[in-house]
Amino acid sequence: MTSPAGTAEHGARLDVRRLRKVYTGRGEPVEAIRELTFEVKAGELVCVVGPSGAGKTTLLRCMAGLMPATDGQVVLGDTAISGPPRGMAVVLQEYGRSLFPWMTVAENVELPLKEKGLPKGERKQKVRDALEAVGLADVPGSYPWQLSGGMQQRVAIARAAAYEPQVLLMDEPFAAVDAQTRFDLEDLVRSLWQRLGVTVVFVTHDIDEAIYLGERVLVLSARPTVILEEVHVDLGAERTQLTTRSDPEFAQLRTHVYELVQAAKRGVRTVEEAHLTHPAHIGGDA
Repeated sequence: MTSPAGTAEHGARLDVRRLRKVYTGRGEPVEAIRELTFEVKAGELVCVVGPSGAGKTTLLRCMAGLMPATDGQVVLGDTAISGPPRGMAVVLQEYGRSLFPWMTVAENVELPLKEKGLPKGERKQKVRDALEAVGLADVPGSYPWQLSGGMQQRVAIARAAAYEPQVLLMDEPFAAVDAQTRFDLEDLVRSLWQRLGVTVVFVTHDIDEAIYLGERVLVLSARPTVILEEVHVDLGAERTQLTTRSDPEFAQLRTHVYELVQAAKRGVRTVEEAHLTHPAHIGGDA
């Protein structure tokens, strides 16, 4: 995978090392994740897909330090994560609950900058820049409840961008918006990723979205979760909704990932067991 220019100095490497998560459900242990190991390179955009209940959100919450792992660890740069780390931002699906309704758009975006201790003048400039980047420069004084769902999610993305994280984790952030807004937000994420050079892990249930956004797609098995396959995506740095999605290689990748997810639903835990009709590796090297 070839990262955009300058990514190495902005993004940070994220290592998931033999991560295991066990819950206690109705008095019985439930193994949600079984010894996941993978690396996300500095400045890389990686998408995660899998069947419903595969543990995608559990994985992301462990990576964010919001949930303790049972075994293994997540390492940001050279430091093991034991709680929400500095240098990491998270954008969730529930954008309505992540924004404070009594604060204006600008105040919501500014909040983490206050927590960083930045001077007021610098905070105001970063808020203006972030809102302009997501196309909301004209609504800084509005309240979240006055905005559409897509605009609220843009505010959440602007808040993450203004924080200037090294790593951005996104948990199905566009699942609740309409198709056209979703396309716009996908392009926004790729644009910000290329401009900021941040490392992005994007969890989604939408296979097309994962292929359109990602440089790699990690396909998870059913629970207890292991990585069924890492699919490399070589569709170029510049992507558009029309030309990229009509590319024959996009269709081939979609079919391959779809077959993997269907195999995961059947309980398949290795590519060899899946009996796929399409190649196991499509695209360039990581």
